[in-house]
Amino acid sequence: MNFKAPRGTVDILPDEAAKWQFAESKIKNVCDRYHYKEIRTPLFEHTEVFQRGVGDSTDIVQKEMYTFDDRGGRSLTLRPEGTAPVVRAFVENKMYGNPNQPVKLYYFAQMFRYERPQKGRMRQLNQFGVEALGSADPAIDAEVIDLAMTCYRELGLKSLKLVINSLGDQESRMNHRQALIEHFTPHKEELCGDCRTRLTQNPLRILDCKKDKDHPAIKSAPSILDYLNEESIKYFEQVKTYLTQMGIEYEVDKNLVRGLDYYNHTAFEIMSEADGFGAITTLTGGGRYNGLSEELGGPDVPGIGFGMGLERLLMALEAENISIPVKGALDCYMIALGDEVNSEAVRIVHELRQHGIRTDKDYQNRKLKAQFKAADRLGAKYALVLGEDELQKKVIQVKELETGKEEEIPLSQLAERLKGSIGGK
Repeated sequence: MNFKAPRGTVDILPDEAAKWQFAESKIKNVCDRYHYKEIRTPLFEHTEVFQRGVGDSTDIVQKEMYTFDDRGGRSLTLRPEGTAPVVRAFVENKMYGNPNQPVKLYYFAQMFRYERPQKGRMRQLNQFGVEALGSADPAIDAEVIDLAMTCYRELGLKSLKLVINSLGDQESRMNHRQALIEHFTPHKEELCGDCRTRLTQNPLRILDCKKDKDHPAIKSAPSILDYLNEESIKYFEQVKTYLTQMGIEYEVDKNLVRGLDYYNHTAFEIMSEADGFGAITTLTGGGRYNGLSEELGGPDVPGIGFGMGLERLLMALEAENISIPVKGALDCYMIALGDEVNSEAVRIVHELRQHGIRTDKDYQNRKLKAQFKAADRLGAKYALVLGEDELQKKVIQVKELETGKEEEIPLSQLAERLKGSIGGK
């Protein structure tokens, strides 16, 4: 039987993984400058964390979660998104009591969603996310958006579009909800089955439906912006002012609602406008979720965050023909001639590695010519040749592969000499 990776999952091989590491290191550097700290939550949570946190009416909870009972009969779910687990950890560990507020966190995590696999949207997906908890200041909304945009820009992306909207506070949402019910009820039988259910559970999500997106009733639906109360309007205007002050261009999209129930006030998406990127253009989505902490058993603490798909980030880099510099080459390749010198070759390789010099050796007992070819394939800068004569004289032949220049160096000086020309620790 030939085994293959499960549908909707992929293997990330070493050359590709190096690109991921580069992108992640850039993002971590941005987070450090913005004073966000890493958090790591479990791969699975109690199912209720997502039912209460994400919302029973969402596609994630109704259709996409990988849920199972453990041997104790407890219902557990592989995390489908990152915000609810982070807020659960925030509440459980009483981080709301930290003297430094807001608590600003980021994560790199694998998510699991049972949906139809397509390019950039897998069943096991990798996500970078940010959550800022403990502030209702619209300036933190702008900061979170700024952080996401900075990550993309520092990786070289230029064909980006930021779309924002306000979902308003609870009062605004309830008034808009009633208006949506009245608007869509005459068209109920024309909507898909999911939207007919959403009409009573969460009519706002009809605006986010992929099946009915071209229905005239959706295009003519009342805008949340027409139902914002004075406080919500003021909040949204402040967010827009801060973005303008930072030189961040944006568009207001009255139909942007996001797919999760916990959002209110600011909602945003960042999209790729690069040619050939694909029909699904969203790279990042996020927004404010005041009330989620209370929903998960904690105090009423405001929060805002986003999730950034790393697969889609790499797709966007490819679409804009941005090459990622990958450090794959070796500094040195050790060539040992004969079994008698192999023990000393192992010691030398170990010593060089301890000095921060990237070194490898032959482990297949190949002949001299084959070992030199291996050094070339691996992009080594130097080939280190050790035979019985060199071992007796306690020296080693060092050949610079690009120029062909050779030099005999005492073994006792090898590490220091190479550190001087290569750089090590």
